[in-house]
Amino acid sequence: MQIFVAADNICSPLGSTTTENFEAVKNGASAIGKIENQLLLPKPFYASMFRHIEAQDDFTRFESICIASIKNVLSQTSISLEDKDTLFILSTTKGNIELMENSELNESIIGQVSLDATAKKIADSFNAKNKALVVSNACISGVLAIVIAKRLLLAGKYKHIVVTGADVLSRFVLSGFDALGAMSAMPCQPFDANRNGINLGECAATLVLTADENKISKNRIKVVAGASSNDANHISGPSRTGAELAAAVSKTMKQSDVSANDLSFISAHGTATIFNDEMEAKAFHQAGLSNVPIHSLKPHFGHTLGAAGVLESIITYHSLLQNMVLPSLNFHTLGTSEKICVSQALALSKKRFALKTASGFGGCNAAVIFENEDN
Repeated sequence: MQIFVAADNICSPLGSTTTENFEAVKNGASAIGKIENQLLLPKPFYASMFRHIEAQDDFTRFESICIASIKNVLSQTSISLEDKDTLFILSTTKGNIELMENSELNESIIGQVSLDATAKKIADSFNAKNKALVVSNACISGVLAIVIAKRLLLAGKYKHIVVTGADVLSRFVLSGFDALGAMSAMPCQPFDANRNGINLGECAATLVLTADENKISKNRIKVVAGASSNDANHISGPSRTGAELAAAVSKTMKQSDVSANDLSFISAHGTATIFNDEMEAKAFHQAGLSNVPIHSLKPHFGHTLGAAGVLESIITYHSLLQNMVLPSLNFHTLGTSEKICVSQALALSKKRFALKTASGFGGCNAAVIFENEDN
């Protein structure tokens, strides 16, 4: 059985559709800017944020962008959440956490902050037949949700799965990363010698996976394989060797029967922190991928947390569809101990496969390979 992408949407500060976002990235646009809002953080910071979110009646900012993204993606296909064969998966790290900042803490607020309750509320707005599933595993949540969706479809549990990754920024999120000293005081520079931290971002991104080839459009994008691992190194610091991410990548490639020469490019996690980028470079070296073009999308969107894996996967396979290897914005000089081939200019490639990776707090890692069957 093969698992295909039936439809997708990206709702970010760069646009409300996948096309708008992909064109913006292709043209080198970035949504990251300097923000001065003492209600969020006492000092100025760089991030990618919506100027305004149209919050619907009885829905929060977070729920509203999820619903907008899902509405858009379902309008592209006949697949419905009202069908017993369709599952909804929500990928997020913090969900409605900002409600705890803006209201007196009570049982109602606690209930609304529950990720399970949030996913149910979103699913209920589409009259979903099945109980929603939440995937919340730090910053690999989006990639892991795609891998889990593929496994559920292969097991015959469902015929279609709608995966939405989303997160919004709040005092809780921003102050946490600031306390770790992880936030950059300038636009981020993944893998660069002058990198000094992340920029955070807001986004909701949705894709529909299906085991029914009759439901796919003319674009035959396949989720080939995926795997995850955990290095158990530190609550926030990644492995110092990269061995565990390398293991997830190597397992994914073995399952796919794909070699380094088959890969068009790697869409890395690329947060622009000193430790993450160094770990990834070591992992790609160990997996034999040092010469494969690599980029990070964080300079365009910021680190969108639970949305990142879904958002960046969509950009990844649309790059395959257009036979493109995107450059890594803001990169100038390699700053990792192991050599990697950071993409510095837009290039053409007709190779069929691309690798997307993610790593996160708690030592979690994930990888997934997409294929453009038309190449």
